[in-house]
Amino acid sequence: MDASELQAIGDTLIRLVTPGMTPKDLVKAVRKEHPGARKKDIARAAFHAIIAKADQDPGKSRNLQAFALAERAQQSE
Repeated sequence: MDASELQAIGDTLIRLVTPGMTPKDLVKAVRKEHPGARKKDIARAAFHAIIAKADQDPGKSRNLQAFALAERAQQSE
């Protein structure tokens, strides 16, 4: 996955993430717009979006961080 695709998924994540949204629901919502995205790609895009947008919207960044960390932990099990 190239940088522009990661950025597009990251932008989608920023737009869709809400407080209390489960990782499963977020992945499902993102895949509606990016059907070829793997969970690993979505988690990577979340980390990218956190870095890129942290100073603009701290609340969404915290929500994405929780999602990305949960997905990362699940993948390593």
